[in-house]
Formats: sequence, structure tokens, C-alpha cells
Amino acid sequence: MKNPEIILFYNYVTVEDPEALADRERSVLSVLGLKGRLIVAPEGINGTFEGEPEVLAKYIEHLKSDKRFKHTNIKRSEGTGDAFPRLSVKVKPEIVSNKLTKDIAPLAKRGRHLPAHELKKWYTENKDFHIIDMRSDYEVAVGKFDKTIDMNLEASRDLKKSLHKIEHLKDKPVVAVCTGGIKCEKMSAFLVNNGFQDVYQLDQGIHTYMQKYPGEDFKGALYTFDGRKVMHFGGEREIIGVCYKCDAKTERYENCADKRCHKQMLICDSCVEKDQGIYCSDICKTKVENSSSVHA
Repeated sequence: MKNPEIILFYNYVTVEDPEALADRERSVLSVLGLKGRLIVAPEGINGTFEGEPEVLAKYIEHLKSDKRFKHTNIKRSEGTGDAFPRLSVKVKPEIVSNKLTKDIAPLAKRGRHLPAHELKKWYTENKDFHIIDMRSDYEVAVGKFDKTIDMNLEASRDLKKSLHKIEHLKDKPVVAVCTGGIKCEKMSAFLVNNGFQDVYQLDQGIHTYMQKYPGEDFKGALYTFDGRKVMHFGGEREIIGVCYKCDAKTERYENCADKRCHKQMLICDSCVEKDQGIYCSDICKTKVENSSSVHA
């Protein structure tokens, strides 16, 4: 694959027949030979694909020929050629799962979109604000903004039970951030519905900010849900990821060897070389060892 690129996009818009749209997109994507993921739901679409630039351009032209998706923002980044193992097109109830109630509607009431250049201005002027990172804890571990309050979320659905951590900020400016912006649409709406008075969401997410201001205000790398695992956009930056075994700085992720767990962890090259297996806990290690002895 020549000069592979990865595109990332979402759009909250009413889809009357998700199954029909999924079938149509699956056919087009298959003909183009693209690999990646597309989720279609009654509330919209969420996709990411890798391919050669000219092939991706054909798909984008097709997508935007549908008036529902004409104004979809497309984020681009450098690919690897094997970021995705296959093509997956699925119909789901939501375009990103967060288990929030149906009254949390991003097209009705949500945090105000804050463009990257405005957030940069806030940092430059040392404005009194707080970043609320809506990503999972393992994503935040490898990279985060200055002024971040880590909600320590194992998943998006944990926002409800972690809300007490920011109750004292209900009258302060808070900026919800996530990778591409999609999670923040509903999660910022959840903050608004729970009495937060000055809620923003970073427009088009961390990805866009890092492209515009590489190495500035965001420490570390950006976790990605593809074969790259992490990415950054240059500039002088600080590595903040820490090996869970020896505390060495690292940006390498590996999965727990217990396939029933498969938790992702940061681990340094040295510890990978030393260990026979990588486990998130002694419990997982014991499970695998016991299973192996049973089948021996």
C-alpha cells in the first residue's frame, strides 16, 4: 500500500433504516478494498478506515454525496498499511456505547463546541478552567492535557459513579475531551443535564488539537483503536506512560495473556523480554496456569 492514510469521522444524524445504510456502505467499502470499522445506528454513523489516499478520497466523495453526511468532518493521519485486519460494518443501538439514558441527546442539549484555537488561547492566557477527560483510564495513562482531571473511567458508562469527583466544578468552565470528539457529544450533555453551568467540548477532539499544536499542552501520546496503538504529531513532548511492572517510561501497550481478560497495559521493552507471559494480575496468571494444567 502506497502512502497509507487513516480517516476518522462521525456524524450524529437521524438514520431511518440503519440496516439498509449498513448494507450500502459495506458494498461500497468492499468494492474499494478498504479495511476498518463502521458503526451505523439510528442516531448516526461512526467510522475509521485505512487505505491509499486516492481510494479514501473516492469513499469520502461517496459518503458526502448523501445529504445526511454532507458536512461530516473527516480527520486524517498517517497509516501503517496494516492498521486494521479486516472490514467490519455493524448496526448497533448507539454509535459509541456509553449506557446513558435516552434523554441525553447530543442534538438537543450539550456542551458548547470549543475550537482548538480557542482552547489554545485559554492555555496561553492561563484561564481558570479544567479539562475533563472522558476516555478510559488506559487511554489517559499514555497521554493527557495539562489541567486534566482524570475521571478514572474503566469505560464511558462509569461517568455516573465518578461524577462526585467534579461536583465542586459546577460553576467553573469545564472542557470535556476525547479522542475524536464523539464521546464528548453525549458525555458533555450528561454534565449539562446534571447541573454544570459552563460546559464545553473540544471540537473534533484531541486528535485535531495535536495536529494543530504538536507537542503543546498535551503531554505524551494519543491512544488509537487500531494497529498503531499510539500516535503523536511531532514537536517536543514528554513521555508520561509508565510500565506497570517497573515504572520505566514507555508508550508500548500489550494485552493481558488471559484471553478472557485481554486488558491493555503499558509495559516497557525490557519487561516484555524478561517475562514469559504478561498478566494484569496474579488472578489472571493463575487462571491461565490452571487452565493449561487441566488440558495438559
